[in-house]
Amino acid sequence: MKTLNLPNKISVFPISNFIIFPKTTVPLNIFEPRYIDMIDDSMRSNKLIGMIQPKNSNVEFNQPELYDVGCVGEITSFNKTDDGRYLIELKGLIRFRKIKELSNDNKYREFEVNFDDFKNDLNDKKEEIKFTDLELIFKDLKSLFEKKGFVINWKALEKQSLDEIINALAMASPFSLEEKQVLLEAKNLTLRKNKISEILSTYSYDIFNNTTLQ
Repeated sequence: MKTLNLPNKISVFPISNFIIFPKTTVPLNIFEPRYIDMIDDSMRSNKLIGMIQPKNSNVEFNQPELYDVGCVGEITSFNKTDDGRYLIELKGLIRFRKIKELSNDNKYREFEVNFDDFKNDLNDKKEEIKFTDLELIFKDLKSLFEKKGFVINWKALEKQSLDEIINALAMASPFSLEEKQVLLEAKNLTLRKNKISEILSTYSYDIFNNTTLQ
C-alpha cells in the first residue's frame, strides 16, 4: 500500500452531479474567481483539492450543504488561458469523510477531514472481478448512455483495467447526483459494480421498453 502525507485540512470544490474516484483523472475548467484563488493556493502548497457534491443541485447560494464523503485529487496538469481561466487535470487519490467546516478568510471553503475509512484507496492491488461478470452491466449502461445522448468510446474503455472501467463509467454516467454519491461511497469495487447494477435495474423498464427516461 502506498504511503501518502495526507493533510487533515483541505479546500473543497463543490460540483453537483460530478464525482471523481481514486486512480482516475478528470479535466476541469476553472473560471470562478474564488476557485481561481483556491487553485492558486493549492499550487503553492500540496496541489491537493477535495471534490465533493452539494446535496441539492438547485441550490443557488454560496454555502450549500455538502455530502459527507468526497475524494481528494492532485493537480497533475495546469494551464492558464488567455482569458484567465485555468485548465487543470485532477487525479483522484483517496476518498475522505468531512468532519467539520473551518473558518477562514478565503472565498472558498475548507474542511477538517478524515481518511481512515478509505485507506484501501491507496492500495495498488487490483480487485479481482471477472470481465464476464460485467457484460450485462455494460450492455445496459450502453443502452442508457445512447438513450441519454452520451457518447462513449467503448472499445478504448475495454482496454483499461476493470477498476478504471467501472469508475470511469460511474463518473460519466447519466445517473442522478444521489445515485453517483452512492457509487462514490461504495466501499470497494465489487460493491460499486453491484450498486451500478441495482441503479440500472431502476432504469431497466425504460431501457428495454423504449420509453422516455425520466
